[in-house]
Amino acid sequence: MSVHLGFRRFGAGAAVAAAALGVAFLVVLVSASRGADARLELGQAATPSVPTLTVEYRSDASMGEYFPGLVTARRESELGFERGGRIDDIAVDVGDRVVSGQVLARLDTRALEAQIAAADAQTAEAQAQVALAQSTQDRQQTLLERGHISRQRLDEVATSTDAAEARRRAAAASANALRAQLALSVIEAPFDGVITARLSDEGGIAAPGQGLLRIVEDTALEIRVGLPAEDAAALEPGTLYAFETAAGEIAARFRASTGVVDTRTRSVTAVFDVEGRAQAGQVARLRLLQTIGTSGFWVPTSALAEGRRGLWSVYVLEADAYGTYTIAPHAVETVRIDSGRAFVRGAVEDGAIILRAGLDRVTPGQRVRIGDEA
Repeated sequence: MSVHLGFRRFGAGAAVAAAALGVAFLVVLVSASRGADARLELGQAATPSVPTLTVEYRSDASMGEYFPGLVTARRESELGFERGGRIDDIAVDVGDRVVSGQVLARLDTRALEAQIAAADAQTAEAQAQVALAQSTQDRQQTLLERGHISRQRLDEVATSTDAAEARRRAAAASANALRAQLALSVIEAPFDGVITARLSDEGGIAAPGQGLLRIVEDTALEIRVGLPAEDAAALEPGTLYAFETAAGEIAARFRASTGVVDTRTRSVTAVFDVEGRAQAGQVARLRLLQTIGTSGFWVPTSALAEGRRGLWSVYVLEADAYGTYTIAPHAVETVRIDSGRAFVRGAVEDGAIILRAGLDRVTPGQRVRIGDEA
């Protein structure tokens, strides 16, 4: 009886010990699992997020190419007198706006007017001589018909009449020449514009052809651009094209091109009429879309890493088993470079995720997470 009781006590103790061991094992297992989860969460929290973009291949890509030109006035003239003389009046100054036909300056014409008066008097005298010679010829014609004079005499009188008429025409021509000089003693605006220079003042002696005023047609501006022959041939007359200037964008309508390749610049000059507000002297850049002609994808220049031997690469994000990504460099070739971006092609699949910026903060093989995506 005592032996049986001892055996029962021993069995109960073993069961209690086994239960305690099981509970301890469960506690250790749960703690280990929580520790692994904590370490995984800590590792993910320590993985940096990076800006990315998705690769999109294109075969019809194009980019803007710029060609510089200068905004100039369509017409600009330096005005002066064809004949010399003393300057009597200059009616305009620098900055004045003038209209076509407006009188800008005059010469002193008193001596010229006196010469015209003398020439008119000579013309009148010659006209009187013509009248007298014609009257004499008429009388001689009557006498010839009555048989009182010979034909020779009438011919001599007719010749005198013709000579008097010639002297009259010469005197009239001389007077007209002086009147033409009088007209040339006035400078009129050849077109609407603005005076940009005044090179003399009243009282000065102007030499024939000496520049006195400079006028610019600022209301009609144009841009001349040197283009490759194929680009110039593709322009459509009458079409508006956009130009970029330091003051903003302006529009100009294509007028014509020379069609001749300049042997020095290897370009064709194209002329555009400016529409809207612009200023002469501005540098304007014509933007034309150029087809790239190959398959590739656009990336910002901040996504390019310089490799060996002048090659370039992009950092591709490759998914791993932990829900994160590993960075791997892939070589690419730059086809065209635009402002702030590049068109590239290489060993990168369409739809791949690549690093968009911040290449200096990561290294190949590093584990990262996707941040903001463009």
